Amino acid sequence: QVQLVESGGGLVQAGGSLRLSCKASGRTFSYYAMGWFRQAPGKEREFVAAINWSGKSTYYADSVKGRFTISRDNAKNTVYLQMNSLKSEDTAVYYCAQKKYGGNWSADQGEYGYWGQGTQVTVSS
Repeated sequence: QVQLVESGGGLVQAGGSLRLSCKASGRTFSYYAMGWFRQAPGKEREFVAAINWSGKSTYYADSVKGRFTISRDNAKNTVYLQMNSLKSEDTAVYYCAQKKYGGNWSADQGEYGYWGQGTQVTVSS
């Protein structure tokens, strides 16, 4: 079965940086697009960033564009989210996800069939 394990969350001051990692196992990683989503307290889970199977095409939510970078290493079965210039409103539990089918990125949560356990990111102001 597919397993996704996130790491790298923590507490950081506003303006700081963090890098999240998500290691996948269970099926051929390079076949599938990956995404990062987040859920803040009292809010619905929202899209953050997505990357296609090869890593050559990415897509970002407007709220993180220019500050966050998604990347992947297919040899390591790992997707990353580099987060710079963090703001207090970035505080959330961050989840990585793998599409059920296909290698093209999507911002639609319904297209993702596998989810990690989440990692907490807290940005203090």
